Amino acid sequence: MKVLVINSGSSSIKYQLLNMEDESVLAKGLVERIGIDGSRIVHKVNGEKHVIEKEIKDHEIGLKLVLDILVSKDKGVLNSLNEIDACGHRIVHGGERFKTSVRIDKNKLSDIEMLSFLAPLHNPANAMGIKAAMELLPEAPQVAVFDTSFHQTMPEKSYLYGLPYEYYEKYKVRRYGFHGTSHRYVSKRVADILGKNIEDLKIITAHIGNGASVAAVKEGKSIDTSMGFTPLAGLVMGTRSGDIDPAIVGFIAQEEGITAKEVINILNKKSGMYGVTKGFSSDMRDIEDNAIEGEKVSRLAFDIYEYSIAKYIGGYAAAMNGVDVLVFTAGVGENSPILREEICEQYLGYLGVKIDKNINDFKGEEKIISTPDSKVTVVVVPTNEELMIARDTKEIVENKLEELN
Repeated sequence: MKVLVINSGSSSIKYQLLNMEDESVLAKGLVERIGIDGSRIVHKVNGEKHVIEKEIKDHEIGLKLVLDILVSKDKGVLNSLNEIDACGHRIVHGGERFKTSVRIDKNKLSDIEMLSFLAPLHNPANAMGIKAAMELLPEAPQVAVFDTSFHQTMPEKSYLYGLPYEYYEKYKVRRYGFHGTSHRYVSKRVADILGKNIEDLKIITAHIGNGASVAAVKEGKSIDTSMGFTPLAGLVMGTRSGDIDPAIVGFIAQEEGITAKEVINILNKKSGMYGVTKGFSSDMRDIEDNAIEGEKVSRLAFDIYEYSIAKYIGGYAAAMNGVDVLVFTAGVGENSPILREEICEQYLGYLGVKIDKNINDFKGEEKIISTPDSKVTVVVVPTNEELMIARDTKEIVENKLEELN
């Protein structure tokens, strides 16, 4: 089975074509600046990168160009589009409606669009990708995989806020959590690496990138996670503030003479590492390099970043009454040995965490970095959300075919 994974943003489409017989990536790429001047496709196949600059007015045109490339003689990997057996779509928000991945029909597409009030920047774009795929690949089953669904196992004590209950009843204001596909992939993968049953493990997964979140995974289920009603909550991130006193919103609005909506925009786009470093950078590679060189503001920002992660790890160890495994993943978690070392050595000694500095000196690999006598096994696992989406798609499509047979 060949599965096309589609991650549709407001002005972009990320894609991967996978052969699910061996889970290999046949081709992948990015359609960017859709509807904007300078639109182009960056397509990668057989280790080569191809850049095609072309006017791309909308998502349907963008996806059609992707499909044309996939069957082209010089850049393609397919003889015919009929070889695409299914499409798997990343959907940011499933609300309480979608607790698992689902096969998409018109009713489910309508539900995804209806949930746009919870994710106005993401779900409409995700829906555009689905519509384009349904139009261009009418015979291929379409499957939706939701960032929020993995966290739907959280108990009420984890997801409800200390607000009037009517806001939950009327508007579904609650903790939803995000990065669920990544947290699900790495928690399952680390159990395989250790040769243990995931139902016997208490795992903390730290998805640390420009957007970042930590999750407590007990017996294979998410019981808590740092992001909340929106991805703004939790850890200090690249441009997002993470947790703050909610009264700050009203205070800044009043003092600066701006609206609450404008303050929220600042918290999302001009805060976090970008804000603390006075606009120097939101990229942790830049900040880490400066911190190592002794630049004080970058060192402070790096300390704040690590401290916020460590606090959530400690909190989730308490929430699960212990922890067996700590997993670092995503761009920073996979590629920053110094972050992993400092978090473990400066903050997690009370848990019996010990890491081997020599083994930890690497980037982007799958590896155990804790010492044999560490009471918590610490592992780096590169995330693979596209593979998780493709696996869900394959399983749902094959189960449907079995039902028909």
